[in-house]
Amino acid sequence: MKTKILMLAVTLISAISFAQKNEIKAAEKAMKDGDSMAAKTALEGASGAISGADEKVQAQYHFVRGKAYADLAKKGDASAFQEAATSFQKVIALEESSGKSKYSSETQQHMAALTADLVNSAVKDNGEEKYKEAAEKLYTSYKISPQDTSYLYYAASSAVKGGHYDQALGYYQELKDIGYDGSGVIYKATDVESGEVVEMDKTQRDLMTKAGTHKDPIDEKTPSKKAEIVKNIALIYSETGQDDKALAAYDEARANDPNDVNLILNQANLYYTKGDLDKFKSLMSEATSLAPDNADLHYNIGVISMEQGNMEEARASYKKALEIKPDYTNAQLNLSTTYINEGNGMIDEMNSLGNSKADIAKYEELKTKKDDLFKQGAQVLEDALKSSPDSKSIMEQLKNIYGAMGDNENFMRMKKMMGE
Repeated sequence: MKTKILMLAVTLISAISFAQKNEIKAAEKAMKDGDSMAAKTALEGASGAISGADEKVQAQYHFVRGKAYADLAKKGDASAFQEAATSFQKVIALEESSGKSKYSSETQQHMAALTADLVNSAVKDNGEEKYKEAAEKLYTSYKISPQDTSYLYYAASSAVKGGHYDQALGYYQELKDIGYDGSGVIYKATDVESGEVVEMDKTQRDLMTKAGTHKDPIDEKTPSKKAEIVKNIALIYSETGQDDKALAAYDEARANDPNDVNLILNQANLYYTKGDLDKFKSLMSEATSLAPDNADLHYNIGVISMEQGNMEEARASYKKALEIKPDYTNAQLNLSTTYINEGNGMIDEMNSLGNSKADIAKYEELKTKKDDLFKQGAQVLEDALKSSPDSKSIMEQLKNIYGAMGDNENFMRMKKMMGE
């Protein structure tokens, strides 16, 4: 009885194997006819028992399946990319394990073509603002070709563009874990005929230069992206409300690159959003010591000083920004505002005074100071208007100042300049 059961089992396995081979052959024929959908359908009939087949049949199955799904992907089925990649990778793994290589060489070619199709499709998705789909395709490209780590970097970038922060964070963490650097060399030369500077690989560039069709070879180094990756991790933590993790990431990034002004600014901005204005100002001052000619830094310090009520400090910062960038409209407007705000601060005290002789004298004293401050604010903008005569924002603020001062002549002048 035991022998009969064993014989029956052998017969059953053979029948299954025969059925699988027929279905694979049917799929191969469909592929030759260009009908990848029919090939997919035929292969689905063998999928249930394929894991029990021998490695040779499994490799053949996944090779044909990979080709079928790659063709479907090329025809527009985005979900087929991953299926094709999975089958091709199984072919390589199966033949490595069995020591045979019937399909491996051709599979590698198909995988290279699949990667190119994935990248091209991802570029198209990015152009259509389908950032999540683009990121997934680029990540699949990286998994197919792990040595091409730049695909993982661009996958993270696409995810960030679409606001898919959890997805991007996973990619950035993986980049950090594999020690991705991203630095490299771009090889360029000038086309003698057109005068255009073009990029190419080193071998081609050297041959073209030697042949005389190109000249002035340049090796342009691209910087490491390690600090950028950690910075982006911190930005994502900040964007998703995980401030403590963000600050820890900035600390780590700055330990690697303490003189990166952008890292300092991002960390400062995070302290600003947390309401720690003293830490913000400390970091901004550190940044200005590293980049003393950055007008935006001085402007931002001015903004915080003004919010804290330190008008003299704010004015000094705005004036420094204007020394570097004389037509910095926002600095001009805010410098003027420091005088207006200080003048406005006197109005409540003026209104609280009574009708005594001393109160009237005090009122006149405060009014004179207020008017002088308003005049100083107006003069800042009159000077600004000389270099920016078409600035509507400057004219509007001047109109408001003159209106508050009761200077009807200049008020009407501003209205006329604005076409009102």
